[in-house]
Amino acid sequence: MAGIVGYGIYIPSYRIKVEEIAKVWGDDPQAISRGLVVQEKSVPAPDEDTATMSVEASRNALKRALIDPQKLGAIYVGSESHPYAVKPTATIVAEAVEAAPHLTAADLEFACKAGTAGIQICMGLVDSGLIEYGLAVGADTAQGAPSDALEYTASAGGAAYVVGKQNTLADFEGTCSYTTDTPDFYRREGRSYPKHGGRFTGEPAYFKHVLSGAKSLFEQMGTEASDYDHVIFHQPNGKFYIRAARKLGFTEKQYKTGLLTPVIGNTYSGATPLGLAAVLDIAEPDDRIMAVSYGSGAGSDAFSIKVNDAISERRELSPKVQDMIKEKKYVDYAVYAKFKGKLRMAGLTQE
Repeated sequence: MAGIVGYGIYIPSYRIKVEEIAKVWGDDPQAISRGLVVQEKSVPAPDEDTATMSVEASRNALKRALIDPQKLGAIYVGSESHPYAVKPTATIVAEAVEAAPHLTAADLEFACKAGTAGIQICMGLVDSGLIEYGLAVGADTAQGAPSDALEYTASAGGAAYVVGKQNTLADFEGTCSYTTDTPDFYRREGRSYPKHGGRFTGEPAYFKHVLSGAKSLFEQMGTEASDYDHVIFHQPNGKFYIRAARKLGFTEKQYKTGLLTPVIGNTYSGATPLGLAAVLDIAEPDDRIMAVSYGSGAGSDAFSIKVNDAISERRELSPKVQDMIKEKKYVDYAVYAKFKGKLRMAGLTQE
């Protein structure tokens, strides 16, 4: 099967603490932090969006891949916050990384699993021989309405993966998906913020799909939790992530590296790809990784990945997740609201 030839990430440097948001809405910050297992989240600057983050992550991925971007045969950008309703982000990325025009490109949307869906598409195209290399990106500037629970977690960031068969640093052993029509989270056309089903988003949505996707991969691969050195799940909050890991029999040692929500929030389409990148930053040759994404609506993509010897040198070629997490500047709620465009007054917004 195809493998990961290169990976790259981008996380905005601005942060806002949970207590800063709680102070505005009169919530108990300690209760919020304990309940969601989140302390702070990333905030995009006014000049940052899904397109700019996808470009930066893609450039970093190509640095690790050590390939000519002209060899890319496909580019897919998964996000639920594409800057244009009608105008692909993928073509912006293609132009910015200087890819050849003889490629297929498209934007994908499946809530928070659109990035992993792009990886699966690239795997299929590479394995079929239609392309030599594909680029899949998962990135978001997530939306959360003022005072909504999502405001404590909805953040920004993304990761990109170059998929191919030659010169891989990790190899896909298998992948499978689990999908149903479960409307736990949605946003109507023209609405600024999404709606969610509250408690309904847990058992019948997130856990049903993540656990089913993981168990399907176990069955397909003939493996169990103890066969993996690392595991990553989608992380709308830290609580769901940890609970899913424990239900499947994983230990803290296996799941802790990929858990990023406590320090950067939920990057939506970037969440599982960023968690995987954090693991690749520290993984050793022959380490086995399971990654399971989740997208509301609803579905999960599960992957079994085996790291190879090339990881040791190639991961030093572009920024690591923890290095980018450490580069941070805190903002208060007023600046955060300004950056996120939450102040919607006549004459102050631009089309």
